[in-house]
Amino acid sequence: DAVARNAAVKAAVKAIWPPVDPAKLVLRLLSDADFLAEHAEGILTDEEQKTILWTRPARSVRSAKWSPADAVLVDEAHDLVERTHSLGHVVLDEAQDLSPMQYRAVGRRCSTGSATVLGDIAQGTTPWSTDTWEEALAHLGKPDAAVEELTQGFRVPREVIAYASRLLPAIAPDLSEATSIREAPGDFAIRPVAPEALDAAVIEACREALAKEGSIGLIAAEPRLPALREALAAAGLSTLDPGEETSAESRLTLVPATLAKGLEYDYVVLDEPAALVDAEPDRRTGLRRLYVCLTRAVSGLTIVHGAPLPEELAD
Repeated sequence: DAVARNAAVKAAVKAIWPPVDPAKLVLRLLSDADFLAEHAEGILTDEEQKTILWTRPARSVRSAKWSPADAVLVDEAHDLVERTHSLGHVVLDEAQDLSPMQYRAVGRRCSTGSATVLGDIAQGTTPWSTDTWEEALAHLGKPDAAVEELTQGFRVPREVIAYASRLLPAIAPDLSEATSIREAPGDFAIRPVAPEALDAAVIEACREALAKEGSIGLIAAEPRLPALREALAAAGLSTLDPGEETSAESRLTLVPATLAKGLEYDYVVLDEPAALVDAEPDRRTGLRRLYVCLTRAVSGLTIVHGAPLPEELAD
């Protein structure tokens, strides 16, 4: 202890092993091309280095506009400087949307403990979403963990989950078809209409849902929201935003498809599935987003469409 407190010893240690600020280190790597090239040689190609460099470097850590992806780089650097404390057990939900670096960050929190990982590959909608659980568990640092595929659910009605499962060959071909343990099929309807009649048909479906007890979610692609909001207001139907509490006077929530994951409603009206798929950067992501939206209903689902349904849903 006396040696550790000695000023001369402290100065010598600081000179030999200067302290490293993880955030400053990552900031310099992402901002200084020469510094990155020096340390990324043999690891990243010249093109990859150009890709990750910030076009407008920040002056300081405080002024930097860190993204979630940058945050896990800083976390990784912090672990190299000062080992991350491990917890006894970690529960990770919606794991399908994590990147390899995010898995590593979680894995450091249970390096000497255990983990329960929950997710549905069919619902992965991020560009870096998980393709296989084996790959995900390897990044988590638990390559030998047991994988249990759950194929029975209780929340979604039988007919609805059977219909949504038609998408599985295109979005997650290795997954088994999901089934519902509920005997009651639930309310399920598909209503094709002329494109010019779409808004009116959606309003009618919402009125029918409001005649029943429970919460109602109208799920639509982002580009469709302004027109639907205007049509609902003209029809005298008030709406809530996701997260707002329902009441006896207001039970209809207008839900952007991008925010539907994790939500559930007694009855769902799904507007124009083709528009929902087209709003995503690629078809697989669009179909996965559609799968998420199809499985938000607890009691009933009504699909209203003016354009042809995606071919993956064909009989």
